[in-house]
This record gives sequence, C-alpha cells and structure tokens, in this order.
Amino acid sequence: MEKSQSLHAYIKEELLDRIKAGKYMPGEKIPTELDLCKDFDVSRTTVRTALNQLTLEGYLSRIQGKGTFVAEQKVKQALSNTIKRYSDQIAVQGKKGIVSLVNISVIPANDMLQHLLDVFVNAPIQRIERVRKADGEPTQYEIAYIPWDVAPGIARKHAESSLYASLSDNFDVRIAKTTETIEIALADERTSKHLNCEEGMPCFYMETIAEDKKGNKVEFSRSYFRGDKTNFTIERNY
Repeated sequence: MEKSQSLHAYIKEELLDRIKAGKYMPGEKIPTELDLCKDFDVSRTTVRTALNQLTLEGYLSRIQGKGTFVAEQKVKQALSNTIKRYSDQIAVQGKKGIVSLVNISVIPANDMLQHLLDVFVNAPIQRIERVRKADGEPTQYEIAYIPWDVAPGIARKHAESSLYASLSDNFDVRIAKTTETIEIALADERTSKHLNCEEGMPCFYMETIAEDKKGNKVEFSRSYFRGDKTNFTIERNY
C-alpha cells in the first residue's frame, strides 16, 4: 500500500484488481464483510466504505439479505473514430442493444441553438429524445437537435436506428466530424426517470456537435450515460 493511500482506498483497489483479473466473476458472491475484515486486518467500517464506493461505481451490486455480488460488465463504447452502430458495438459484447424513441418535436431555435448550430433565432429545429438500452437496461439518455432544413421530417423509423446512418441513407447528409465534450453530472429528475436510476447518481455527460464535410453544423446533442453501466474506450494511433 502506498503511504499516501487510505486503507479503504487500498482495499477498494485490491478488490477491483480481483474483479478485473477474473478472481471474482460477474454474478459471483464476494466474501462477507467479516471475511474481508479478517483478510485485510481492518475494521468493518473501512471495508464497508470500500464496498460502498465499488457499488456506487457499478462494479458490485448489493442484494438485501443475500450479500454482495460482482455486477455484470459495463457496456463499452468507443470514442475513437468508429462507424459501428450502437447495436453493433453492444452485440460484440454479447448483449442486445436497442434505441427507443421517447419523443420527436419541432421547436424554435433559441439563442443557444442559434450559436451552436449556426441557424437563425426561431428557425425550426427537430428535438429528438432517445434512450439506448443494453439487454433491456437503459444506459444512455440523449436529446439531439437537428435543423429542419438539414433533414426535414425525421420520423420514428429514422430515430430508432443509427441517427447518423439515417441522415446519410435518407437525407444525403454525411457526418465528417464530431466534437465531443465529456464531464461528470448528477442525474436530475428527468434523467433518472429515463435511465432508471436514483436522482443524484453520477453520470457521464457528453455534448456533441456534428459537422458535414463542408463544415456545416448538422446536429447538437446532449447525452447522459449511467456511470455504473458504461465506460469508454479511446484509441489513438501515433
């Protein structure tokens, strides 16, 4: 253990190493708090703090009266250049991915959308709310904004598949570049409802601006990813 590391942080790291090394498998019950206290020679409070953090981060799940179990592996999504659809990325992980439409509406562009999408104030903007699920569990809640002039009349059939593929196949709009910003946010009432999680749960929050090959901004989106169900892979070539 490093000198600067607290006991509960050390135990959390050790347990996480065991999970990632496959010593504790998904769905497997881990040793009891008492057994872990003996294993690490620490107090129950210290062990409980480590377990609570791993539970909050989605590596463990606690079932009242039964114990603590290793959670199913998180859904992995690529942030590197990829043309794979969500369902394809999920399929290679042995899960079934679906996109469910919550709502499509047309709204007037406000000052923010005017700035982000280079449109006039009050220009018609299609607002598309969707939820992505892996094996029926919500992992991502997204609100996308697409100017009407870019792709007039986006419908359910377009929104419940890859939106970028639909833009290309049905509207001759091809995404050439995306700029993404990621930070941590806490789930509010609306987000927690769509992600089926508690209010205040840490989520990855991503804002994306998509452009075509001419540099025209064709989409702005806000996405919330469940922090306990999702992680990201970034691949860079040098």
